Amino acid sequence: MHEGMQNFMVVKNDEEQYSIWPSARELPPGWREAGFSGEKPACLQWIEQVWTDMRPLSLRKAMEAAATTTP
Repeated sequence: MHEGMQNFMVVKNDEEQYSIWPSARELPPGWREAGFSGEKPACLQWIEQVWTDMRPLSLRKAMEAAATTTP
């Protein structure tokens, strides 16, 4: 099957980082479906629209905590 015709799903990990994964394969540990699937270009476009902050969740939380405790 040509890669462009293969169906993918958008997946997300606990750090809210996104990737794509072939729909026919079992998800790797630590990843879950993000709610979008389709051909590879459509999945990548969806990720580009929703993943606007590339920082991992733990870093965002640490930066928010530092901003609220800094005098």
